Amino acid sequence: MSDSPARNASAAAQRGQVQVRAVTADEAGLRVDRWFQRHFPELGHGALQKLLRTGQVRLDGKRVEARDRVEPGQTVRLPPGVTASPAPQPKAQPRLSDKDAAEIQRLVIHRDAEVIALNKPPGLAVQGGTGTDKHVDGMLDALRFGYEERPRLVHRLDKDTSGLLLIARTGQAAKRLAEAFRDRETEKLYWAIVVGVPPRREGTIDLPLAKRPGARDRETMQVDHEQGQKALTHFRELDRAGKRAALLALWPRTGRTHQLRVHCAAIGCPILGDRKYGGEEALLSAVADARRLHLHARRIALPHPSGKGELVLEAELPPHFRRTVEALGFSTGSSGSVD
Repeated sequence: MSDSPARNASAAAQRGQVQVRAVTADEAGLRVDRWFQRHFPELGHGALQKLLRTGQVRLDGKRVEARDRVEPGQTVRLPPGVTASPAPQPKAQPRLSDKDAAEIQRLVIHRDAEVIALNKPPGLAVQGGTGTDKHVDGMLDALRFGYEERPRLVHRLDKDTSGLLLIARTGQAAKRLAEAFRDRETEKLYWAIVVGVPPRREGTIDLPLAKRPGARDRETMQVDHEQGQKALTHFRELDRAGKRAALLALWPRTGRTHQLRVHCAAIGCPILGDRKYGGEEALLSAVADARRLHLHARRIALPHPSGKGELVLEAELPPHFRRTVEALGFSTGSSGSVD
């Protein structure tokens, strides 16, 4: 009987040899970092980032980033010394309650043969983590709607950010959506209420971002002109309440973690409720919902994964955002556009 791929890879690691592992069918659309978490849970986040940054990990012979996605049949090159874990067994999904199934189905604002779109409420996490038991990823079985394949997440929103979240219904759709995000064929429009007003009515924020060293939350970011990755955001002021607050349209041209939140704070107008990056300056005493994040994924446009036409979707504002818009007297008649 021949040895298993996992055993062969483990032996190769012990001999100090380069290893190669094939991506399996059930791993279609997984982010590279998630793939490593499955196969090498003992490999820390920092160590993986170093391997990726230095080109020691390759996907089909090419350099790869943590956010890139793998597809069946591709091969992952592993450097010597990475200890391979046994091939993972499919995780048994906990039984979804009827209440949770009904809740996630109520969030559906679009459904076709390839794509489901949700209008995610603030406070609902997209994926699980320490202390997070309820999340979109854990409720995806309720969105099969007769399909055998389990739907797949193709991008993320922060827990407290509301709005459009796309979900692929098949592995092929996940691949094409991931390519649209990666190749910047996707235009994403966010609305934000900020404290204060931007230095000009419209413009571009071009400030590189990096993880903040020593932060307890590994997703805490900062502007870093030396080590940061390029981050670009277009903005336009849609309305303002004197100099107290403004309603902004934001178009992220790159997809860095917390990009819009850090960029708004960096130009002196933190997003309302974002104490993580704006501190107490991100609050307005006259606003009842001032401690809730006012950032909403309003609109998305991208090539439809079927190859036919464009998918254009909009998500209505959540109640707390609407209340603040009314309290500050903002007009929301136009979402604006960027050439």
